[in-house]
Amino acid sequence: MKFHNLYSFFIGATLLGGVVLFPLSCTVRDKGNEVEYWLTKGDGSVKLQLQNQSRFISHSDDFQSIEIDAAQKFQYVDGFGYTLTGGSVEVINRLSPSKRKALLNELFGSGQNSISISYLRLSIGASDLDGEVFSYNDVPEGQTDPSLSKFSLIKDKALISMLKEILQINPAIKIIAAPWSAPVWMKDNGKSKGGSLRPEFYGVYANYFVKYIQAMKREGITIDAITPQNEPLHPGNNPSLYMPSEQQKHFIRQYLGPAFRSHKINTKIVIYDHNCNKPEYVLDILKDPDAYQYIDGSAFHLYEGEISALSTVHTAFPEKNLYFTEQWTGSKGTFNEDLNWHTKNVIIGSMRNWSTIALEWNLANDQEYKPHTEGGCTECKGAITVSGREDFTRNVSYYIIAHASKFIPAGSQRIASTQTENLSTAAFQTPAGKTVLIVQNDSKSDENFNIIYNGKNKTAVIIPGNSAATYIF
Repeated sequence: MKFHNLYSFFIGATLLGGVVLFPLSCTVRDKGNEVEYWLTKGDGSVKLQLQNQSRFISHSDDFQSIEIDAAQKFQYVDGFGYTLTGGSVEVINRLSPSKRKALLNELFGSGQNSISISYLRLSIGASDLDGEVFSYNDVPEGQTDPSLSKFSLIKDKALISMLKEILQINPAIKIIAAPWSAPVWMKDNGKSKGGSLRPEFYGVYANYFVKYIQAMKREGITIDAITPQNEPLHPGNNPSLYMPSEQQKHFIRQYLGPAFRSHKINTKIVIYDHNCNKPEYVLDILKDPDAYQYIDGSAFHLYEGEISALSTVHTAFPEKNLYFTEQWTGSKGTFNEDLNWHTKNVIIGSMRNWSTIALEWNLANDQEYKPHTEGGCTECKGAITVSGREDFTRNVSYYIIAHASKFIPAGSQRIASTQTENLSTAAFQTPAGKTVLIVQNDSKSDENFNIIYNGKNKTAVIIPGNSAATYIF
């Protein structure tokens, strides 16, 4: 088979913390078809670079094949992104104004040199990657405020300001938000770490969510979805709150759902927001018809369990949405291990198991993995490390998300794609009619494969060992 290659030289686009190579154009024509091929290698020698003709080869019946069937359609995609923590905002704001502006455009813009993040997660009050613990309704020790008269978003003033800038860059970005803890006066231990919601404050806490959504709306920020609690079965973080399924079910059924309905709140209620090892938490709540009516879907992390837990829930309740909301990369991980595990499980795995989103954890922090609360995560590595007013580094989770977010906009739909022993895949059709295929090579060796689209050969490709690639045609 003859290939006619049209490509141009790479240009060095200096983007704040270093040089990233973005080509002006590079397409491969295969009998009138064009395919783009973007690659990140596990050894870090190639990072989100568009490949030239050397990686395209002649079709062979001896090669393994990845077959894409556009007639088999699955879930729509809402987006890819990160959690914008208070700590992320703090360190990004340390950059000089010009560097800061350029970074936000790189992250959230739609231009050639952007990765087009389309979904964000927020903490309601502080997460453990804020510089201090706070809620939006803190009062002196020993006092309570059932009327929520002291409710204020003032502690998140900087975050709200940055969100407004992000919305100017991408007005369509969607947001899911979760509390790490209720205000301490609502808790049975009176502390930011651990404890459970006191029954007499269930109704007050439901109104706390209402006030948060309404206050953000007044700032011009729409909260598309909330979860009642981040990691409800992990009370050892700071802040945190223990909320087993029976409590969350009761809270939604009797208080949160009715409060949203009476205040005409359209924000979706998404349950659980914790690990894949406990799908029964979700199933227990969804089996309750009074809670079920208020619930849009369920959210998962993958620090324990298997990503197939999402399909377990989908099989039982196919009409309910699934969300993959968090997975961290840590200070002790390697680029190779994290790139390949996360691409296989967080990006490809969550999508093949019906998730509408795939989010990595923290967007940005400093070289010491700060800010964080006392007792918060000390090893969580952001997608971006800010090291000075003019310097930042793109870390592995930047590339993990970019391989999807840059090419798969919100409104894309997953379509069928086969996998092989070493090649994990997920395929999508975009609203513009393009087909996007993400492939992760689990082998240490290069793999040759044919891309077969709707029964016809599209092209044949070499993907290096332990690499992630995105193909667009």
